[in-house]
Amino acid sequence: MTDLDFELIAERDEGGGLRVAVRGELDLATAPRLEAMLGDSSASSVRVDLRGLTFMDSTGVRALLQATEDARAAGRDLRFRMPEDGEARVVFMETGIARLLPQDEDGA
Repeated sequence: MTDLDFELIAERDEGGGLRVAVRGELDLATAPRLEAMLGDSSASSVRVDLRGLTFMDSTGVRALLQATEDARAAGRDLRFRMPEDGEARVVFMETGIARLLPQDEDGA
């Protein structure tokens, strides 16, 4: 797995919230980039679209859980859109992480 298989697309919405789209493989090599973006956010509202994930390992699982815990502690509203299919979706369902992450059902 390499950084070449990973992309983060971030933009601010009109209300100052942060929207992040994650594409590719979230793993040991790439998770620190997502952690840095989510941990350094000054936005009170953050929406993370994970539907572009093609692969996620345990490092990715840990990064998402840690971001959720950190956001709660900081009083930040962090929500995720889950992958709809594929290998990454299997990881979300088999690990149970899908039940632990706050969901963004309205769109990211």
